Amino acid sequence: MLSSSVILFDLTSLQTFIAQAEEKQNSENFWDDRNEAVKLLDSLNEARHKVESLTKIQSDYRDLSDLLTSLKNDDQEMLELSVSLEEELEKEIGDLRTLLLFSGEYDNLNCTLEIHPGAGGTEAQDWASMLLRMYNRYAEDHRFKWQLLSYEAGDEAGIKSAVVKLSGPHAYGLLKGEKGVHRLVRISPFDANARRHTSFASVNVVPEFGKVSDVVIDPKDLRVDTFRSGGAGGQNVNKVSSAVRITHIPTGIVVQCEIERSQLMNKATCMEMLTDKLMQRKLEERDAKMKSIIGEQKNIEWGSQIRSYVFCPYTLVKDNRTGYETSDVNGVMDGNIDGLLYAYLEKESRDGSAQATV
Repeated sequence: MLSSSVILFDLTSLQTFIAQAEEKQNSENFWDDRNEAVKLLDSLNEARHKVESLTKIQSDYRDLSDLLTSLKNDDQEMLELSVSLEEELEKEIGDLRTLLLFSGEYDNLNCTLEIHPGAGGTEAQDWASMLLRMYNRYAEDHRFKWQLLSYEAGDEAGIKSAVVKLSGPHAYGLLKGEKGVHRLVRISPFDANARRHTSFASVNVVPEFGKVSDVVIDPKDLRVDTFRSGGAGGQNVNKVSSAVRITHIPTGIVVQCEIERSQLMNKATCMEMLTDKLMQRKLEERDAKMKSIIGEQKNIEWGSQIRSYVFCPYTLVKDNRTGYETSDVNGVMDGNIDGLLYAYLEKESRDGSAQATV
């Protein structure tokens, strides 16, 4: 359920936005720029829908409260009615939460998730594999389809890199906040002196845009390499050069796929991944330009971790952006990350409401 602070904050901001939008809609020159006018009307209708949903929830909550106050233990009919109203109210709240938290343009898309260890050799590679396992457990718990696209094992333990595709309702919307550097503090199992080590791994999350007309790839800009798969894949592994790596020369973006037995299919998957990455870069460049105009800066460079996982001398997982924290490190590493994900989404929703302008 949504916390009261999220509901109140969002309602106030939305009401202000609606009032300003309606005033602009009634101006004489509103249709001078038709594209902007249509965008504003779409935003206005969406804001009205959110307010109407919240208003209905508040009304139904009052009705349920009044009913429970007057309810008598022996009134079976009224008891069944209260149960029905409560179930309906829970559904309405769930629908509103989805509407508020997954209102991004691409939140409903599937996504690919990439994990790379930082400097530190085996320590960092092991940490990267722990994150891969965490997301795999999360995907299993939420019944997301998990498809390993690329996997490179570490020299002694862990991984050098992994790319997976997650398919399911709001996969990108849920996981987009995981992009960034993840920091681990623990007693190293690879240190004979049992010293405490700090390791880093980076996570990137890319929406699966599908076919997009905004991205045009010139075959002359591509370098295609084939090699023998180093991961699980059946009898043809290390016998046939079916794995494919594509480098987009102008941007330096590299994608790799080795999951399919056919080189042609691996290449097709690589092209889809490359298109998604180029589209993501295009959107990030647009957002960066807008942020430079409004003066907002967010440091997402290496070393600026979004989250810390502390195993020793105490147990704590803390998200540096939201302040959300939990001491249940084992639960988090087993995929119980909903609290972390939704804390980020609620912060994003509040920040978006606060910055909304007409």
